[in-house]
Amino acid sequence: MHLDNRRMMLHPDVLAVKPEKELRWSGHLYVPGIFDGEHCFIIEPLNENQVLFIQHEKFNGLLVPFFTSILAVTRNGFEEMNRALKERSEKEK
Repeated sequence: MHLDNRRMMLHPDVLAVKPEKELRWSGHLYVPGIFDGEHCFIIEPLNENQVLFIQHEKFNGLLVPFFTSILAVTRNGFEEMNRALKERSEKEK
């Protein structure tokens, strides 16, 4: 994922790994409470040939109100990733 040539190095803690079901992690910028985030990918079966892919993230901390532009770019990047994942998975049927 590209964030308009911006780089942010994170060292997340993995909270959950459930193969073919869920990946969840959390991280923070510098120290906890400044800018914290939790991100997850969830796959829910709908039927034999379909799944629902859910991507969710939440942020909190003192600096969150000042990072709205970066969060918007991040959201756009994840939306692009979701579209590419959908195209790839439907092509491989």
